[in-house]
Amino acid sequence: MGQVKNYSSEDVAVIVAGINAEGRSDDFLTVAMAEDAFMYSNGADGEGVYSYNPNRSGTFVLTIKQTSTLNAYLTALHQADILSKGGTLFPVLVKNTLGDDIYSADKCKIMKSADAGFGKGAGYRDWE
Repeated sequence: MGQVKNYSSEDVAVIVAGINAEGRSDDFLTVAMAEDAFMYSNGADGEGVYSYNPNRSGTFVLTIKQTSTLNAYLTALHQADILSKGGTLFPVLVKNTLGDDIYSADKCKIMKSADAGFGKGAGYRDWE
């Protein structure tokens, strides 16, 4: 029998500018690279080449409940960045303490305020 692993969303730490992200949705985080690490091109003679792409930028999209106090913190962080005309950068760390997953960046910014929706029940806010 193969090895059995465990996962719990409670054991995934998401730290944004030193604050633990609480009030998370069921599917609370997406991590995506902006570009592929390698590009392939093929010439007319059939010879191919892989080119290394040094761009390591990407996005974190954090989805939290509209009632989370983290919304006010992220809004204030974004507003400070707007007032400083883009001078506010902060770190993000994502670590699964039950596994090997670690994602981090030390120079992040919020690209836009989360869209707000209101309905019969409490909703969520996506922060990118």
